[in-house]
Amino acid sequence: MADLVLRTARIDDDTGYVDIAISSGRITDIGPGLAVSGDIEIDCAGRVVIPGLVESHLHVDKALLDRERPNPDGTLAGAIAVTGELKRGFTRAAVLDRARQLLDLAIGNGTTVIRAHPDVDPIVGTLGVNVLLELREQYRDLLDLQIVAFPQEGILKAPGTLDLLRRALRDGADVIGGCTYNERDLADCHRHIDLVFELAAEFGVPVDMHADFADDAADPRFALADHIAAVTERTGMSGRVTLGHMTSLAGRPGPERRATMARLAAAGVAVVPLPATDMHLGGRGDTVAVRRGIAPIRELWAAGVTTACSSNNVRNAFTPYGNADLLDIGLFLAQTCHLSGTADLARVLDMVTGEAARVVGIADRHGLRPGATADLVVLSTERVADVLLDRPDRCYVIKRGRIVARTTRTRELLRPSTSPDTETGVLSHA
Repeated sequence: MADLVLRTARIDDDTGYVDIAISSGRITDIGPGLAVSGDIEIDCAGRVVIPGLVESHLHVDKALLDRERPNPDGTLAGAIAVTGELKRGFTRAAVLDRARQLLDLAIGNGTTVIRAHPDVDPIVGTLGVNVLLELREQYRDLLDLQIVAFPQEGILKAPGTLDLLRRALRDGADVIGGCTYNERDLADCHRHIDLVFELAAEFGVPVDMHADFADDAADPRFALADHIAAVTERTGMSGRVTLGHMTSLAGRPGPERRATMARLAAAGVAVVPLPATDMHLGGRGDTVAVRRGIAPIRELWAAGVTTACSSNNVRNAFTPYGNADLLDIGLFLAQTCHLSGTADLARVLDMVTGEAARVVGIADRHGLRPGATADLVVLSTERVADVLLDRPDRCYVIKRGRIVARTTRTRELLRPSTSPDTETGVLSHA
């Protein structure tokens, strides 16, 4: 007897339908026509089932701020400035309310794990971390929430931040973040990176830094990937370091950027492009041939770099769009990075499931296999190859074997007819 059985599910376009048996929050068996009954059974009727979506980089504390004040010039500097001013008015109640709205959206859209990056700085202190620690407990049965202590305003540039980062990690933050470019000069950027790695060693946590977020690498503060790879190797942190954005890679000469990607792969550094933000903020100074920089996805794949993608921000000065929907983000990434066809789209889907799970350190328990945590999404499409293209409903979202969200939608096509059905009032063919 299983707790939950999904019947007649599509998990691979090249094989037949399968059943998925779940007990005690884990997948116990997958196969056609399983001879097991469940306390709850769902007939998927040939619909696709995928692993739970993983938001590997999301700013929950700053979501939905566009309602209060948008970014006046659309630049990264403008977004940082506007958000810095808004942060001065943050209250626990307001951050809690906006964060809950975002988490609820994400869950309804099939997200089962979030790595969140709340700001830690002298403006807001550790308010964002404290709110997310509270929400991590409140939402523990709905999704897993990892918390990154993120110094958006810099470390050396914002005195007092280092002590606040330590406080956040002592209080329970899971990851140490960094904003490697937000210092006054290259030497301070290098020191920023060293301090982040020192904190990682002190508290035994992974590193997840914003890096190289510019149109090109003309300013050396936005060409730090090789340095970070070297520090990763020197400190023995391979497999535990992630870099977000990395847009300036796209502006470097081909041989140079491919050499950098090879170093990142060899050092075990993952990269998470954030296409909604990267496209919106990029190229603001260009008047012709406007650059729309996103890290070169296909080259990252070819180099062997673990590569995910994520929403980053939702409806604020950094990204005035979004619904915390990773399938929308994946489709947007494919459209803007010349990715198409079955193989490419499957790889993009993996960037928000399997690859993202590797980034946040849960690959050993995530996926569609016996023994994995039963974090699953039943979609309203019938081919895995169409998951991104169809923008399907999330019919059921399952977290550790329990249904936590569902979507039911009825769509009716009313074709032209010579006479209405007098009983139902619906037009029908004669």
